[in-house]
Amino acid sequence: MDPDLLLVIGILLGLLAIPAILSAFTDGRPPRAAAILVMVAAGLIGMAVVNRPMAYTLDEVPDVFLRVIGRYLN
Repeated sequence: MDPDLLLVIGILLGLLAIPAILSAFTDGRPPRAAAILVMVAAGLIGMAVVNRPMAYTLDEVPDVFLRVIGRYLN
C-alpha cells in the first residue's frame, strides 16, 4: 500500500480520536474506542514511516496531503 496514503489516513484517524477522548473523559467513562482509534492511527503512521525509503519531515506533511488528495480526485 502507498506510504503516503497510510500516513494521511493515520493522521486523520488520530485527529478524530481527540474529540472521542475528550467526550469519554467528560462523561466519566473509559475511552476504550478512542484508545483503539489512537492505536490504529499510530500503527498506520508507523507502517508509513517504515515503508518509505526516505524519512518524512514536518515540512513535507502538507505536500503529502495534497499529493494524496490530488491522486484520488483525478
